[in-house]
Amino acid sequence: MKLVLQRQYFSSGTNGILFFNGKEICKTIELFWKDNQRRISCIPEGIYKVRKRFSPKFKWHLEVMNVKNRDYILFHPANDALKELNGCIAPVSELTGEGKGIRSRIAFERLKEIVFPYLEKGFVIELIIKS
Repeated sequence: MKLVLQRQYFSSGTNGILFFNGKEICKTIELFWKDNQRRISCIPEGIYKVRKRFSPKFKWHLEVMNVKNRDYILFHPANDALKELNGCIAPVSELTGEGKGIRSRIAFERLKEIVFPYLEKGFVIELIIKS
């Protein structure tokens, strides 16, 4: 099972399209690339495992595992990367600018509806990030 995040980098944010097994799920927003610095950069391109995780703030969400020199990289709702993200990935329904989108909660729920059943059945899901 594969999630593929196809990124496009800009000076004030990173936009992407997220696919699951070849089908588009949603768009994504992230911070711009700043050498993988904690809390101010998107994570490096590569292959990661994702898992289901719960926190009081975000409830059930996805966590990207084994990111070099980083932790708690999550998929969670946000509509403005600079204002709402600290290195995480936000699903959005539509891109509106560099690192900006709309209807993130709708896109996030769609992502969970598609991916969670596989994780709950024990499937391993890889996230492949590329440009």
